[in-house]
Amino acid sequence: MIDHIQLKNRRLLFAQKQSSRCGQDVNTKLFLWACGGLVGLIKASITPSAFADSLATTAASIVGDRTTHQPTLNIAQPADLTEIINVQLEPTETGFNVILQTAAGPLPLPAPTVDGNSLVTDIPNAQLSLPDGPAFQADNPADGIDTVSITQLSPNQVRIRVVGTEMAPVGDVRSQDDGFVLSVFTTPADTDADDGIRILVTAEKTPEDSQDVPISLTVLTEDELVDGQINSIAEVAANTPNFYFTPGDRVFNIYSMRGLGNSSNILIRDSVSFYIDDVPYDNVHQFFPSELFDLERVEILRGPQSVLYGRNSQAGVVNIISRAPSEEPEVRASALLGSFNERQLQLSMSENLVPDTLGIRLAGVYRGHDGFTDNTLLDNDADEQNAAAGRLNLVWTPTDRWNVSLNAAVSSTRDDASVYVPIDQEDRFEIARSGNGGLDINVNTQSLRVGYEGDNLRFTSITSRSDTDYSYRAVNDAFGSISISDYDQEIFSQELRLQSPPTADPLQWIAGVFFQQRDFRIGDDVELTSLGTDIGESTYDQTTYAGFAQIDYKPIEPLTLTAGLRYEYWQEELNRDAQIFRFVDGTVTPSEFFPFTEISDSDIDGDAWLPRFAASYQINPNLMLYGSIARGYRPGTHNYVAFTDEALIVEPETSWNYEVGLKTTWLDDRLGINLTAFYTDVSDLQVLVFDGDGLFSDIFNAEARSIGAELEVRATPFEGFDIVAGLGYTDAEFVDYTNQLTGENFDGNQLLYSPDYTYNVAVQYRSPGGFFGRLEVQGVGTVFFDEANEIEEDPYTLVNARVGYEFDNTGIYLFANNLFDTEYVSLAFPGAGGNILAGYGDRRTFGVEVRSQF
Repeated sequence: MIDHIQLKNRRLLFAQKQSSRCGQDVNTKLFLWACGGLVGLIKASITPSAFADSLATTAASIVGDRTTHQPTLNIAQPADLTEIINVQLEPTETGFNVILQTAAGPLPLPAPTVDGNSLVTDIPNAQLSLPDGPAFQADNPADGIDTVSITQLSPNQVRIRVVGTEMAPVGDVRSQDDGFVLSVFTTPADTDADDGIRILVTAEKTPEDSQDVPISLTVLTEDELVDGQINSIAEVAANTPNFYFTPGDRVFNIYSMRGLGNSSNILIRDSVSFYIDDVPYDNVHQFFPSELFDLERVEILRGPQSVLYGRNSQAGVVNIISRAPSEEPEVRASALLGSFNERQLQLSMSENLVPDTLGIRLAGVYRGHDGFTDNTLLDNDADEQNAAAGRLNLVWTPTDRWNVSLNAAVSSTRDDASVYVPIDQEDRFEIARSGNGGLDINVNTQSLRVGYEGDNLRFTSITSRSDTDYSYRAVNDAFGSISISDYDQEIFSQELRLQSPPTADPLQWIAGVFFQQRDFRIGDDVELTSLGTDIGESTYDQTTYAGFAQIDYKPIEPLTLTAGLRYEYWQEELNRDAQIFRFVDGTVTPSEFFPFTEISDSDIDGDAWLPRFAASYQINPNLMLYGSIARGYRPGTHNYVAFTDEALIVEPETSWNYEVGLKTTWLDDRLGINLTAFYTDVSDLQVLVFDGDGLFSDIFNAEARSIGAELEVRATPFEGFDIVAGLGYTDAEFVDYTNQLTGENFDGNQLLYSPDYTYNVAVQYRSPGGFFGRLEVQGVGTVFFDEANEIEEDPYTLVNARVGYEFDNTGIYLFANNLFDTEYVSLAFPGAGGNILAGYGDRRTFGVEVRSQF
């Protein structure tokens, strides 16, 4: 947190910078007058009379010299400057002090600001007069600090820059008779650098304050993830505006962000890119790990992220970062028991194998519960779930400039098959079927990240691999069939990045290349007990190459202009061997209705140029306005279940996204309010078309648009009491779309799985005496599940509550999720015979959790 004095000085320093820029960089009288007015307006928040004085002074300077048209500015003369004659670094228990001694009198009291990995303090009306040279620099003065430098930034301004090795340190200033002291804190436990309104993120591939990122961005911190029991991507979405993720069903993960979603075609690229520790996940529809655990934070970026992320993304990015090894030995453990036999165990251990050089962290989780639905025919649960996962994080820092991290993770999910019942069935959690089926998913991933921090250059290499084995068995008594799907997928990716150091000013840049190879085997086997067997076998190979670059330039101090460009080329090949059989007179013969269909070496490719332009203006230290224009892209692909050549190839999907936003902090950083508005124009939207049996066979293209807004609020009215709230509104509809099979026109209808609004509110209090209480309210507006907008779920609200007692390093908590046992449809689709089948979200659960850390 920043106290009132610091905030006031930050505003004053910003006003002085604005005035200096107006005098030095602007040659037009009109713009100079506007700058002066802006400076006056900012100063007016400190001294009410300053606005009128500033306007009068500026106007007089403009009008005063009609011959040369040069304004008269009051620039500090050398005689007005305070000389800094000595610099000392003094170690403290929480970091160190930078002590500046003057020839006479104190220095102005500026406020430190964050610039990438650096803590920057600019001292006005000051001049360096050091006995050992024109500047001062100290390397590695403390753990986590790369350099401390003091330079003459301009004739009347001195800059102190403290560069952190991984993130910007926290600083405070205080005055003394013959100078001042900058206190630098390097101990996170003492500074709470990640608490409150301002959160450090790496959304644009460099550490920076989330309030300085010109993107609609939601960040869930480590504390929020733990306190809110956020253990799945569905729970992440429930705490993010305009992010909808079907809850409960781990077989079919359908989502949308700002109206754009994924599909059940496993070859179509996801519209949102998902990363866990730099590993990209394809086919989130079925392959995403069910459990999230031992996380440092989750960053959710809305809108096209086509430049900086390995695979471009049409609608946004979910970037999940696990906890790194800690400086000191650490063990964390938790256990949970709840209704429906819910049980969960988590354990993590961290150790510094070689002090300051090699650290290791091991973490694991197990979670399971009995089914919410009763199978009355077999007298058992129809949808039991079990999952286990583990992770190894190894970090090696051979020198202060090199950082090498290895992450390896495994996860295993064992569930019953999904449960879908007629949507008009009275008892939504009851089914009668001859078998429960099953889901078996095994995922293992590895990533190696190598980073180098040089004085003039940063280098990053990210190598990742993921392997997924997926098996699904479902029983359909209506058809007398058993369907079995076996998928094997392996993905290898390599990304290389070069970028400027975080201290670069006024120009920062980043450039890189990306490669990904996806090998996929698809096996489908439908056993028709009375008619025959449908056997399908496909192999699919996809390769992606990309190059990208982005620059950020500050023509004047408060203004940052961003331009980025990505070129992507992709190619893929599909081979399919499928045969439908029938039983005739006791023998198996090919079906006369569905002829043999074979696809051999079907090759397609494509490329795209994807630009992004953005501008942000720091109106004052607590108020930033930004705008951006970005092109989104989803490559074309194959429709692997197509029965005709016309339905085989899927055209690429493109979009243009226009966004404006405002990021603000108030009340000494105790209140943050961010507001974003967006408009997305989509061409060739890839739409899956379902047949009368509830299966899809065709993919058509449509024109669509999405318009909406997001509001996020974070507040800490007083110590221990926190409020986090979000509101998203989306109006996503078809602009030009006709179903080519039926001839139905759906212009003006809402897109599938795109609620018109979402909201989330969490109110939490943690008292010094150990009491903990948290109340959450999460809501979803109307959701449509078909293009005709005939299958829908009305708005619903979920309430979660949590209360506990914390002592020493242990906490005991009671919880209730879906407190009022709200029943709501999470997924619905047309089934055979005109029936509408629906799956439902989790029922009310309650229980107890114990957490401990030592």
